[in-house]
Amino acid sequence: MNFRNFAKSTVLAAFAVSLGAGGVSAQNWPERTVTLVVGYAAGGTGDFVARVISNPLSKALGQNVVVENRPGSSGAIATKSVITSGADGYRLLVGQTGEISINQYRMQNLGYDSTKDLKAVAMLSSVPLALVVPGNSALKSVKDLLAALEANAKVYNIANSGVGTPSQFAAALLAARTKGRLTQVPYNGAGPAMNDTIAGHVDLYFPGLPAAVPHMQAGKARILAVSTAQRSALQPDIPSVAEAANIPDFDFALWAGLFAAANTPDAIVERLNREIVKIMADPDIARRMATAGADIPDTSRNHANAFMRQEAEKYRKIIAATGG
Repeated sequence: MNFRNFAKSTVLAAFAVSLGAGGVSAQNWPERTVTLVVGYAAGGTGDFVARVISNPLSKALGQNVVVENRPGSSGAIATKSVITSGADGYRLLVGQTGEISINQYRMQNLGYDSTKDLKAVAMLSSVPLALVVPGNSALKSVKDLLAALEANAKVYNIANSGVGTPSQFAAALLAARTKGRLTQVPYNGAGPAMNDTIAGHVDLYFPGLPAAVPHMQAGKARILAVSTAQRSALQPDIPSVAEAANIPDFDFALWAGLFAAANTPDAIVERLNREIVKIMADPDIARRMATAGADIPDTSRNHANAFMRQEAEKYRKIIAATGG
């Protein structure tokens, strides 16, 4: 064998060994603790979902599954920690709307592109926003709101829970599509925004539906509509903004999904997806999610990948049109 053929055969052999090692690694995964990384502090939607699935996922995988909260930069710190983790399936991201669909169009030098640097495993939850007014507001419906925006000289203030959040973009699109007098008032979090809405310091707000329902039941707030394209199973009598305001593409949710670094072996991702599909189909898990006001979306990988790209494109267009 001449030197050229020897070198070629050596490279091919090494490549085959590498593939074999990767296959064995994926086949034996997991051999140690798996970490679910959440980009926000404990107590939020993503943290809740991560803790709901961690125990059943641990049982399914035969290894400990722990939740790690890494707040900061609207979820970007946690996202980058997973992307740079080594793509071995031991650090997974419970990612949400901001870090997956919004950050890359708002934040300079973000350091990642979610559609290229992450691989979707499964969608986990979807929580509608609720268009809320104070309990003593004269606005009883979306029809009332549209008429008031068109006829009144008053400037209506609409709160949002922070710059770059779905509530900001829902308010921005509503203002743009109705050509009304809506001025956004940003808050540092959902709690302060909700409190000021109840107190009547602002006229409108898009909080998460589960956070709004107790205030509605207490008579402190009124829910005019939900932000998703379809009505919510939690409150099926409340119309959607899309139907009530005749804005067909109005569709916003606080959602969470499970993501792995882009180069994670498909065998690991497929295993994870199979386990997540079974977990989310469990009646007890469905009950816990419903109690928290969260719908369980399609958990297939095809849906997760398509949804991730669809959401990113949606927010890209909104940010380009409204200035973000």
